[in-house]
Amino acid sequence: MAYTLTDLFCGGGGSSTGATQIPGVVVRMAANHWRLAVDVHNENHPHADHDCADLSQVDPRRYPRTDMLWASPSCTQHSSARGKTADTTDPAAERSRATMWDVQRFTEHHRYRMVLVENVCEVRRWAGFRGWRLALQDTGYCLHEAFLNAAHANQLGASAAQWRDRWFCLAHPKGTRCPDTARWTAPKAWCPCCEKRVDTYQAWKRPDQQAGKYRAQYFYRCCTCRAVCEPHARAAAEVIDWSLPATRIGDRPRPLADRTMGRIRAGLERYGRTSLLVPAGGTWNDTSYPAAQPFRTRTTRESEGVLVPPPGPGLVVPYYSKGTAHDTREPLMTVTTRDRAALIPEPAPRVEDCSFRMLGPREYAAAQHFPTSYVWRGTKREQVRMAGNAVPPNMARDLVGCAVESMNG
Repeated sequence: MAYTLTDLFCGGGGSSTGATQIPGVVVRMAANHWRLAVDVHNENHPHADHDCADLSQVDPRRYPRTDMLWASPSCTQHSSARGKTADTTDPAAERSRATMWDVQRFTEHHRYRMVLVENVCEVRRWAGFRGWRLALQDTGYCLHEAFLNAAHANQLGASAAQWRDRWFCLAHPKGTRCPDTARWTAPKAWCPCCEKRVDTYQAWKRPDQQAGKYRAQYFYRCCTCRAVCEPHARAAAEVIDWSLPATRIGDRPRPLADRTMGRIRAGLERYGRTSLLVPAGGTWNDTSYPAAQPFRTRTTRESEGVLVPPPGPGLVVPYYSKGTAHDTREPLMTVTTRDRAALIPEPAPRVEDCSFRMLGPREYAAAQHFPTSYVWRGTKREQVRMAGNAVPPNMARDLVGCAVESMNG
């Protein structure tokens, strides 16, 4: 069965890319206020109609009715990544938050069979949130909220190699089948007690406040034995292009900033001889972390570099005896009847001997789970902005899959 979809605040196309991975789903209409994003969306989704417009000023009658609406209203004025609380006195900030009301306007006119809304988890602290919910309910819709991390959205395929917590709302006309959001947002995980991959469920630390982010407000438990489970999360290393050259830090014509160097030293001291992702420039991140972990949340202005330590041996260190440390490529010190040697497997290298380069737009897009064939346009900064502002396609894929299952019922 075919289902048509309208994508409002479509950006460069993450939500449309994920939605169309569900068989039968076709993007009929896509709209955004940024011309470059609309052009990129059009290039990758040429069968959809496109409109570059301020959606708060658009009459819903301008667009055709579709089965589904996906809407990703502006999140920048809700997000904690801004580094400050929302400014309720700033007209521009309030206008940004008010884009949530466009969802209700379009829904009231088109009466979609399913409405999917995406935003940051902090949207629930918006002063107008309760009124927004009531307005949709008064329009005749039943609402289901869900919280999901991009690293765990793996119901219909791989997850993203990135930590990214998001709030979703699925709304459908009252009297129609409710979507099973609890099942679709619970990844499979390895259970240490059952010793196998199991189905999980979201366990809230405070059952009276079921809203928030992974680990901070909820975790997952095994459906069989109720043990705490840690779902698999893809490493950032999986989407980094390791074939790209990086410059030895000691050979750079222009030294790295002092703050970046400090982050590198701290990372090497903590993690040793391992590849690191290092926040660079003005960023809300302030610590390095191993490439074996998922990326931190991508933003429109996130700036990170990858640090590659040189290959090196371990060290053998005299323990309770005289002598000097030497590397493992040399013969072992004289073996005696007492335990006299200790091993440091991977000592931290000198910062100057490590290689460093900034991550590129395609690596940021890969962290968001865009396909490698996706076409991007604009400057490097514009591409990073589009990728960082996008909905990870794997999240849209799974949530639209949940919606289609409900409509098929």
